[in-house]
Formats: sequence, C-alpha cells, structure tokens
Amino acid sequence: MTNQRILSHFQESAELKLHAGSVLAQPIEQAIELMFTALSNGNKILACGNGGSAADCQHFAAELVGRFERERLPLPALALTTDTSILTAVGNDYSYLEIFSKQVQAFGQAGDVLLAFSTSGNSGNVLAAIEIAQERDMRVVALTGKGGGAIGKKLTDADVHICVPHDRTARIQEVHLVTLHCICDGIDVALFGGDVNE
Repeated sequence: MTNQRILSHFQESAELKLHAGSVLAQPIEQAIELMFTALSNGNKILACGNGGSAADCQHFAAELVGRFERERLPLPALALTTDTSILTAVGNDYSYLEIFSKQVQAFGQAGDVLLAFSTSGNSGNVLAAIEIAQERDMRVVALTGKGGGAIGKKLTDADVHICVPHDRTARIQEVHLVTLHCICDGIDVALFGGDVNE
C-alpha cells in the first residue's frame, strides 16, 4: 500500500512535468530573455515567496551568485526571504503583508527583475511586492499555479507569468524547481552559448 502511494507521487509528478513543459516553454523562454537582459544591463534579480517558495528563492539566488553548472562571475540575485531581522522587524512594526514590499522599496531599482513565487497566486505579501516593483518600473516574473489567482490578474504585458497547470501545491512546487533550473541554464547558455559539456 505504501509502496503504491509512493509510486503514484512519482507518476503524477512525471506526468505533470511532461504536460507543463509544453505549456510553459514559451513563458520560461521569455523569463530567461528578460532576466538575461536585466543582468547584462547591470541590474539584479530580487526573489520573494513564502514557505517552500522561500526556499526556492534562496536556491535560485545561490545558483546565480555561486554557479549553476558552469564557472562564471557571480550574478546579482538576492532572496528577500533570508534576513530574519528585517522580516521580523517589518512583520512586527508594520505588517506581515509588507515584509517583501519594504525590501523591494529599499533594494529595487528600475530595470531590476522581481521573481515572485506563490503556488496559489494569492499570497498577499507577494502581491504587495509586485505592486511596488511595478511602481518602480521593475519587471516581474511570477511563478504560480492553481490558475494564477490575484497575481495573475495583477501582471501586465511587460511581465512574465509562469503558471503551473495544476492545483496541488506539492506538484506545483516540483515544477517550479524544474523551471528555476531551466532559467539558470538559459542564462548560462545566453552568456556562453552551447552545452556545458562542449
């Protein structure tokens, strides 16, 4: 019984990834182009999200500041989920809804990219960060699921929406991780061309 349940997780994840690949290839390509252009112009990427998505922010920033699969100079990316003093001060003194938006106000500049994660598309603090980013003439790449929610409605034609076609949070997060790796690989290819093994 347990073995079959485990196998069903793998099967559902694999089937979704195959389906999502065809649906999401174009917006992922747009996200790569947007981020590469920003980085080439000396801008940076800020990332925000809650829970498992907070971990994805840190993962992504680590891949850019460190490396993905190739040796290269560090690229400027910052996870807005890591400074506990800022998060707790803003959460306590203002509101949990402002823990990311205040950081976007502090660190975001025109031409930067906000990478915004919300599996439901309805995370209030992520939505608030998007609003500030748009006010600051930043571009937004939103990774969502469940139809995109309020975030999907807030995005403009200048932004990129990568909405996983599924309603289960775990499956959405799994596709978000593959998406991040696609973006990291795409940025490296844009920088160096070819394949990592060439």
